[in-house]
Amino acid sequence: MNGRLIAIGDIHGCHQEFAELLGLLAPTKDDQLVLLGDLVNRGPDSLKVIDLAREHRALTLLGNHELRLLNYRKTKDRSLLKEGDEDTLAKLRPEDWDYLAQMPLTHEVEELNLVFVHGGFLPNEPWQRQPASVVTRIQAIDRDGRPRKRSECEGCPAWADLWSGPPFVVYGHTPRPEVYKLKWSLGIDTACVMGGSLTAYVLPEKRFVQVKAKRRYFP
Repeated sequence: MNGRLIAIGDIHGCHQEFAELLGLLAPTKDDQLVLLGDLVNRGPDSLKVIDLAREHRALTLLGNHELRLLNYRKTKDRSLLKEGDEDTLAKLRPEDWDYLAQMPLTHEVEELNLVFVHGGFLPNEPWQRQPASVVTRIQAIDRDGRPRKRSECEGCPAWADLWSGPPFVVYGHTPRPEVYKLKWSLGIDTACVMGGSLTAYVLPEKRFVQVKAKRRYFP
């Protein structure tokens, strides 16, 4: 690959911050943008985020928010929906559904021994075989080795704390005030929609570029 590889954490409808970050990064046609899922919901304009992603030929991974909307569309099971989903569902255009439906779960860059994913992986199983229900949602791991959300499992270790590689994993999904860098992983969801920052990780130079949220959009 001649250009840069640029990963961006959870955008969640924060189109102004996304546009500002793209302005700072100035991606060229040789660069590959990798968006780590959860483009939609919570923030001000999910559709503008999808349009910008398309315009920049981004490779967009499936996040738990996209997965939930797709599952609802398949099943029409209203119990799947969460706060804010209705608003997004009402606005999505046919081409947006097509865009969501083609999102891959992971993106591997073999020459860098690197994998991009939305949520993460269970440490003791082959990462390639883990289902969407795990890799889009995992935050922590309970005593029985099962994937959990942080909120369900207080005091449980983050999956990344138990991940000893290879490969090196770059992920989003777990919002933190700062990037979370360990030997074999890097978490870059810095909670833009909650008033934090939107973070890009640029390879090969291993540089971070950040834009502060204009305000807090989601409690």
